[in-house]
Amino acid sequence: MYVPRTRQFWAVAISHFSLDVVMSSVPVLLTFISLYVLPMSAVQFGLIVGLMQLTGAVTQPMFGWLTDRIGGRWTGSVGVCWTASMMFMGLLAAESGLMLLMAVIFIITALGSGAFHPVGMKYAAESHPPREASNMAWFFLAGQMGLAFGPALVGLLLENAVPLSNAFGAALGPGLSGLLQGRGSALPAVWVTLLSLPGFFLILMHLPGRRAHRAEVAANAATGTNNGVRSRLSLAVLLIFVAMVSLRSLGSPGVVSFIPFLFQQKGWTPAEYGLIASLFWVGSGLAGVFFGGLADRYDQRLVIAVSMLLSAPTFFLLPLVDGVPAFTLAVLSGTLSGASHGLVVVLAQGFLPASRAMASGAALGLVFGTGAVGSAFIGWLAGIIGLGPSFQLVAVAIVLASLLTMLLPAQSRPAGPTREEVLPARSSQGEVNV
Repeated sequence: MYVPRTRQFWAVAISHFSLDVVMSSVPVLLTFISLYVLPMSAVQFGLIVGLMQLTGAVTQPMFGWLTDRIGGRWTGSVGVCWTASMMFMGLLAAESGLMLLMAVIFIITALGSGAFHPVGMKYAAESHPPREASNMAWFFLAGQMGLAFGPALVGLLLENAVPLSNAFGAALGPGLSGLLQGRGSALPAVWVTLLSLPGFFLILMHLPGRRAHRAEVAANAATGTNNGVRSRLSLAVLLIFVAMVSLRSLGSPGVVSFIPFLFQQKGWTPAEYGLIASLFWVGSGLAGVFFGGLADRYDQRLVIAVSMLLSAPTFFLLPLVDGVPAFTLAVLSGTLSGASHGLVVVLAQGFLPASRAMASGAALGLVFGTGAVGSAFIGWLAGIIGLGPSFQLVAVAIVLASLLTMLLPAQSRPAGPTREEVLPARSSQGEVNV
């Protein structure tokens, strides 16, 4: 089993974990704030979260373009620092009762995510070129662990911040409970921002600045590295890639948001449908490492297409099952649909090898942007035909995405080192067998 060992890789992986801890905690924070600090409606809540996600998605190509020109040291470190700082400022605005200011600050918090992700994806892939797909899978695994860890951590920090008067008020019954409503404080959540410090300093120490980046670009130009590959990004290839990613995103991340709602309609308790949603993400994160290893050895397009094709029946059958089979299908759907997440980015990097950061940002921005639009579309569709049939139409869309993948041009893979070269220099190459 391959495990990355370069300092450059772990600088961006640790930063990815800490940044996604902060970003995933925002919905929990807003929920707490709306109940105990600064009342807001469901519409206001949804607008803040939606605009925050959209901001992070659409700004990634711009920050990727910048990273390709000046290197990742400052873009990445400022992105991590910005995310933590804006979360702190948003908490202060909420404590001050400034609704509009709080909303704006939480929305622009996503600029840090938009700045960091192209940097992280570029240097994760380049930390050991023969293992690009595996490196990307480990990088996204770190982020998904942050997504899983953040809400739980913030929930624990805020657990004792609920005003005691609310507990007494609830005991009085619905008629009198409002008499003892108290005001809480979300400030204990500020401790989450301290997790960003290690990643911030690791990026400053191990990622190249402008001078080193320009020297590397000049060296690649002098040796003719990546010459001739850009011609693969024709208009036809671009349109096929956008269509494939858009259809894929209807499944993950699009339909994933509705898994708790689907099983709530079946009468499941919050603990039960919360668990099934968590199992989906756990399967998604761990599968990427396995399928990334396959993509390092075989055609990336084939690995992406097969994983999506196998995930389609799980989405189709999920509305039809209950109990233990539902948990099994949730794990399988997360495993198979999440397997191609990092590989889509690696595929995009192969189309623009001289602009990896911009390609990464554009690909991930497309995934999240179309996922957000897909969620809205699925919600609208569910209101017409029901949520179960909507899941099954998404399964059909995923099959189409799988077929479109094989229309893309095959990627040329970098030549890997020989066995004789690997054995004496394994630690420097970034590979270990466990």
